[in-house]
Amino acid sequence: MLTAIIAIYTLYVFIKIYVSVMQIGYINQAKRQNAILMSAAEFLKAGNYAVAKEKMAMFSTLLDFMVFLVWMRFGMRWIEETFMVYDPALSTVLAVLTFILINGLITLPVEYYEKFILDEKFGFNRSSMAQYVKDTLVSTGLIIIFGALIVWGIYFIIASTTLWWLWSFAFIFGVIVLLNMFFPTLRALFFDNLTPLEDEELNQQITRLMDETGFQSSGVFISDASKRDARLNAYFGGLGKTKRVVLFDTLLEKLTPNELLAVLGHELGHFQHGDIYKNIALMGGMLFAMFALFGNLPDTLYMEMGLQKSPANMIILFMLVMPLLSFVMMPIMGIVSRHNEYEADKTGAELGGKFFLSEALKKLVSENKSFPLSHPFYIFFYYTHPPVMERLKALGFDMNAKGDEAEKGSFPSID
Repeated sequence: MLTAIIAIYTLYVFIKIYVSVMQIGYINQAKRQNAILMSAAEFLKAGNYAVAKEKMAMFSTLLDFMVFLVWMRFGMRWIEETFMVYDPALSTVLAVLTFILINGLITLPVEYYEKFILDEKFGFNRSSMAQYVKDTLVSTGLIIIFGALIVWGIYFIIASTTLWWLWSFAFIFGVIVLLNMFFPTLRALFFDNLTPLEDEELNQQITRLMDETGFQSSGVFISDASKRDARLNAYFGGLGKTKRVVLFDTLLEKLTPNELLAVLGHELGHFQHGDIYKNIALMGGMLFAMFALFGNLPDTLYMEMGLQKSPANMIILFMLVMPLLSFVMMPIMGIVSRHNEYEADKTGAELGGKFFLSEALKKLVSENKSFPLSHPFYIFFYYTHPPVMERLKALGFDMNAKGDEAEKGSFPSID
């Protein structure tokens, strides 16, 4: 069984690397064609950024693979031998947190490189080293506190019932729902400074859009996201009475009020169609499938690894194979999500106007240096949003307006 799991994980890594190689080749060819949606210089820069990010993703995949093999071959045995002397509940918490923190330390140099080398080179990073250290320490502290509580909860479930996987699923799913409810509050408390939107006219226009769709919010807030990053973004966070509209200050700087309203109209479309609850239900279904599969692994697997079937080992093993299970299920989520995005675009166009939503999408692509073309394999496995060219076509954007072949969206297929 152990050999089969390692073989399947190896296949998963091979597929990820293959898709990345295809994506890099596709972009390297595409970036030399006529520019689409941005100037020639911006188009080339966006292509170079996409290639650099994908190379980093390949490196991370290989690093994760090596770490996976180390944990499977002897790392988990080391953790078991180190913490088995403690009280069962305490040893489980300490073992799992040690596993999480070691993985975090291993990936920390990669995160540092992406932020302070790669993102710095392409003009995204605005975070100081002091801010980065503070964010890392706060994140680590939250992981330790909440992680300990969650692991203790799962330990209690495993120790109490043979149907541990079913009740563990219910417990984790409940935690996810709670996090969705209180995410804006937690983020504001520990990371972002949120201030009420001061532009009264814009506030009234946003309120009017929310009233049209029946969206009740606890307020419209501006996040000081520019202290960390130059990318544009906005989100509707929370569930029920905790819902908030949060706009990144970078978004306010770059979009006109009408474009901003169109973007918010898109987000309100998600609310109107119940996409938040659909996504939670879909995620719950996939999480259930993961727990059901993992909960029925044979005991001989632990024997092959030289381990006891303890709560700590069960939790760690689940965390090790979860990326593989998630990758298998991602295309399903992507198909559903891309459909939802088209529907939300329709609502955004109705509420804010097709022209303004199209202009906003083009600005988001340009400002975020999002290369507008991708290999079909990459879209299938990773895209939660439709390719921007397809979204613009669906909105009626005239690709022939400038008589440029690139604006027509024509591009040779690459196998």
